[in-house]
Amino acid sequence: MGGYPPYAGFTEFAIALGVILSAIVSLVGTSARKRSIAQGEARLSDLAEMTGILDPKRLFAVFGPPDMGHSWPSVTLLEVRRARAPAGWLLSSDLVDYACILSVVAALNVHHKLMPLAMMGALGVQLAGWIVSTRVPK
Repeated sequence: MGGYPPYAGFTEFAIALGVILSAIVSLVGTSARKRSIAQGEARLSDLAEMTGILDPKRLFAVFGPPDMGHSWPSVTLLEVRRARAPAGWLLSSDLVDYACILSVVAALNVHHKLMPLAMMGALGVQLAGWIVSTRVPK
């Protein structure tokens, strides 16, 4: 990546900043969802985003019906991790977000011909997570 002299490095920095901010927002949201599940206040959107199961009927089949408050108080984080689908890794995996941050920081600091590919990969993963999050039931 690059550019003409006045803007050389601006594109890389802008992409890196976007990926890092996106990963931080994802980490904060995941932590809030983990807390609500641990406290026994898991809602449909929390379980859908943590597992990646976007169909409410499939969520009911995996976790059973909700209680009268429309929450699942008996669901644990371990059960959520066991039920995680591939979309759940994009939506709510701390490891994926940390790997995106690490690859972007490495791409900015290490000069190798494959580092822009790592940055674009991290951008693609974060973008895919945001696209999948639009399908999460409310």
